[in-house]
Amino acid sequence: MNDPDRPSAPSAPSAPSDAGQAVPEFATRDPNSPAFWDERFERGFTPWDPAGAPAAFQTFAARHTNEAVLIPGCGSAWEALLLAQRGQQVRAIDFSPAAIATARERLGEHGAVVEQADFFTYEPPFTPGWIYERAFFCALPPARWRDYAQRMAALLSAGGLLAGFWFLGATPKGPPFGIDRPELDALLSPNFELIEDEAVADSIPVFAGRERWLTWRRRGSGIA
Repeated sequence: MNDPDRPSAPSAPSAPSDAGQAVPEFATRDPNSPAFWDERFERGFTPWDPAGAPAAFQTFAARHTNEAVLIPGCGSAWEALLLAQRGQQVRAIDFSPAAIATARERLGEHGAVVEQADFFTYEPPFTPGWIYERAFFCALPPARWRDYAQRMAALLSAGGLLAGFWFLGATPKGPPFGIDRPELDALLSPNFELIEDEAVADSIPVFAGRERWLTWRRRGSGIA
């Protein structure tokens, strides 16, 4: 929703407010816990939610219509709905039961493509042609970033793509947890080659001015 601050299979950020949306008081402060995201979905505080499939996603998806897609930290799963309506093979996962309930309600007859699962242990029913990143990486505390990079490399075959939105520029706390561009490059480049780097014109307020659309291609079959 990819959903941005979780360590297993999250959905989105906590404290940032959305264009004037007041930040409620929450009991759960650990984005590593599904309860953190459950509380925010249950109370309708989801400032990371784009309320639709972003333009850059739609453009990319239109060029990759014959490949299976995995969406970790799917949150409300708008993008999964678009792909499922087109008949494309897709799985959208989140470790928050409340996020899954929200997504399945939104997807209706396509709700079966949404699964409650932990990204770091999940085995999709297919080899993804590409994995979509949207507010999942920045939902993860920095201590989990290396785990993320290793798991992405394990899930994708050589030539597979990791594509989506990246929240750039280090932040003192989160979620969303921003990352400096050199650190992101160092994290992914051992197993991935950057092949697309594009500006984002329609960011929602919580990410405005700090997002880029990046596409990374899986190098070889081994994991560095």
